[in-house]
Amino acid sequence: MAAGIAAAVAAVIVVILMFVFVAKTVRIVPQARARNIERFGRYRKTLQPGMNFIIPFVDRVKPLIDLREQVVAFKGQPVITEDNLVVLIDTVLFFQVTDPRAADYEIVDYIQAIEQITATMLRSVIGNMDLEETLTSRDKINTMLRGVLDDASGKWGLRVTRVEIKAIDPPKSVIDAMEKQMRAEREKRAAILTAEGVRQSKILTAEGEKQSQILTAEGDKQSQILRAEGQAQAIGTVFQAVHHNDADAKVLAYQYLQTLPQLAQAEGNTFWVIPSEVTSALRTLSGAFGGEGDGQPAGPGHPGHPGQVTGAATAALAGGTALPGADGDPAESLTGDPAVAGDPPMNGDLTRAEQEVAEQAARTREELAHVEQEVAAVQAEAERFSPG
Repeated sequence: MAAGIAAAVAAVIVVILMFVFVAKTVRIVPQARARNIERFGRYRKTLQPGMNFIIPFVDRVKPLIDLREQVVAFKGQPVITEDNLVVLIDTVLFFQVTDPRAADYEIVDYIQAIEQITATMLRSVIGNMDLEETLTSRDKINTMLRGVLDDASGKWGLRVTRVEIKAIDPPKSVIDAMEKQMRAEREKRAAILTAEGVRQSKILTAEGEKQSQILTAEGDKQSQILRAEGQAQAIGTVFQAVHHNDADAKVLAYQYLQTLPQLAQAEGNTFWVIPSEVTSALRTLSGAFGGEGDGQPAGPGHPGHPGQVTGAATAALAGGTALPGADGDPAESLTGDPAVAGDPPMNGDLTRAEQEVAEQAARTREELAHVEQEVAAVQAEAERFSPG
């Protein structure tokens, strides 16, 4: 019985030893991983992914080495620019282990080594740039760092695939100055845009006023042209009527006498002097109403017809003297002052009021002379249009 128990225990021990032997002999390496093998303390080989066999208690297996691309973020590194400003730069490094043996035996801690060499190369690259160039040349810095780090880490079995500048933090005073500069630039652009808008507005307003004035001038021009054409047509119609109706001098004389009261209605006229040309108009009207054609007064037994102007009245009007009234008393003169023809002036000198009256009379004569010229022109035009 005891022999059976001992045999069973020995069998179990053998099984356990075999299991341990197999476990120590077979090593499974995951994909994208690697393990270095040392035999009696010396590097022998690198286990590849899959099932591998080693000699237990003779070969020592080192920890797994990740062959995938890894990302390491380094906190702000103080760097001095060319213009002596200290900036903090955060970097992100992408690398991959290409030689597990070199990564295990050529460097103690390749992560720390990459961080230190990144800070060193960053100071070397940024030291040749000023702050403005540093802030605007991230791609250039990334390319330069990647080239330098790849060359330096090649002997460690590493390959730097990418370097990125995550953040560049200038000093607070520089940030405040940059904000003021940016604010000034924005205000400048805003002022320029506002000035451009005002300029365009004024240009458009001036163009509108120009077009308005042009259209107004065109309207005035057309209005004056139409008014002139209307006046021309009216004058032509009058002359055609005179031509077709064969108007004689009697009608023209009557029109002349109708114009005289309008002259007397002018503002500022205190008296009215009838020129000598009125006598011819009166004679013409006398003949029109059946009087004598020569304008002489009728005989004492032959009173004039109603509306007939006698020769005495004509002579009085022509001479500008006073006409006698119905009862034989001297009437007021045409100047509006009661006087008798032929009376000498008082004191032999004209008073100031009389001088003003004389000046007004002279002006009235000039106006009447102008009217007479226009009437003469109308008569000449009527005679020109009359038949024969």
